[in-house]
Amino acid sequence: MMINEKIKASEVHLTGLRGEDLGIVDREEALQLAKKLKADLVCTSLMSSPPPCKLMARGAAKQQAQQEKRDEKKKAGPVKEKEIRLTANIEQHDYDTKLRQADKLLTAGNSVKLVIRLQGKEGPAAKAVLEQLIKDLAAVGTKASGIQLSGKQAMVQINPR
Repeated sequence: MMINEKIKASEVHLTGLRGEDLGIVDREEALQLAKKLKADLVCTSLMSSPPPCKLMARGAAKQQAQQEKRDEKKKAGPVKEKEIRLTANIEQHDYDTKLRQADKLLTAGNSVKLVIRLQGKEGPAAKAVLEQLIKDLAAVGTKASGIQLSGKQAMVQINPR
């Protein structure tokens, strides 16, 4: 959104404070009218020639843009990160259950963190389980980070597609 002097077009299609059409006006003339009425000249679209502009109460354009940004952020909503814990020596039935859980979470739009607590020398087994899960969840999610093996746990983050 461009306001006042930032508008570079030589002519603008002007709309008044109450929505009345003032026609095509020279940019300088439109800026003088805005100053006289103690208003801002706001360009609504740069795609047409001459660009449509309207007179708005001072600060109202900025306030409206901030409100739209807040509403857009609310609609998008935060991507929730859910954690699923497993063991390195997991049975097939338990593996299938955790796979279904992760699939359901990713389909709902949540991010999933798969964590395996390590005991002793389970590192390679844990890595194999995580790699298999990543392969099985490839249809609904992509891994955001590589498999991280740190002291007491192995972990991988999967984001929804």
